[in-house]
Amino acid sequence: MSIEVPLNPITRSEIHQLESLLLFATLFRPEVIELIKDPAERLTWVDSLAVAAGAIAREKAGMTVSEIARELGRTEQTIRKHLKGESRAGQLVRETYELIKQGKLDELIKTIEMIEKGGIKEVVAREEYEKLLKEYEKLKQEFEEVKAKIEAAELESLEKAKKEIEELKGKVEKLEQEKKELEKKLKESEVKLMEYEAKAKRAEELEAKLREYEEKVKREEELERKVSELERSLNEYETKVKSLEKKKEELENKVKELEEEVNKLKEGIGKAKEILDELLK
Repeated sequence: MSIEVPLNPITRSEIHQLESLLLFATLFRPEVIELIKDPAERLTWVDSLAVAAGAIAREKAGMTVSEIARELGRTEQTIRKHLKGESRAGQLVRETYELIKQGKLDELIKTIEMIEKGGIKEVVAREEYEKLLKEYEKLKQEFEEVKAKIEAAELESLEKAKKEIEELKGKVEKLEQEKKELEKKLKESEVKLMEYEAKAKRAEELEAKLREYEEKVKREEELERKVSELERSLNEYETKVKSLEKKKEELENKVKELEEEVNKLKEGIGKAKEILDELLK
């Protein structure tokens, strides 16, 4: 008996095929049958093995931990434990995968067939064998129930994913619209910025001219101050000149007076000389 196993599934059907094979082959390994004998723990074991099988099958398909967790309805922490072999279920399913990879699937199938045909009586007591057959039937039924639940969960996850995709599309469209509006506003802002820069440039030119004007005003004020000082000095000079002219005029008047007195003295001397000459005669 030879079965082609998709060890690295691509399609959804191949993922389900590998998942089902991993779960079924793991459940009927002798050591696993021993582990799930207790009815109180059986359902927990079956559920854990089913999740581990689903996780490993999807991991081999290249799905991320978050995608696997969302699809199987489990936390990312639980999925990581199964994938890393930190859980017993994860270890068992990983071992089954390696056995299949090594070409030992036929041995696993023979074990299952032996259980179905009663061949296991060769290794266990008849009473235990009867119990195992009953457990097998229950286990088979529980497996089908778990499988149905997983498929239902996957369908629900698929619908949820579709809904999320539609919501994301709506958000993307909204973001695109917002992007267009922002681009429009950005262009308007760029135009305003260019206008502002032009105004700023004109303002800078005006400021430069204003500074030049202020410099001119300062120079003019300095010139006016110097002119004022010169005018003040000139006024003082003119005042001094007038004072000197007045003194000159006064001196000239005194000179005239002195000249008149000198002339008078000369006349007096002349007369005195005449008188003296007459007396000497």
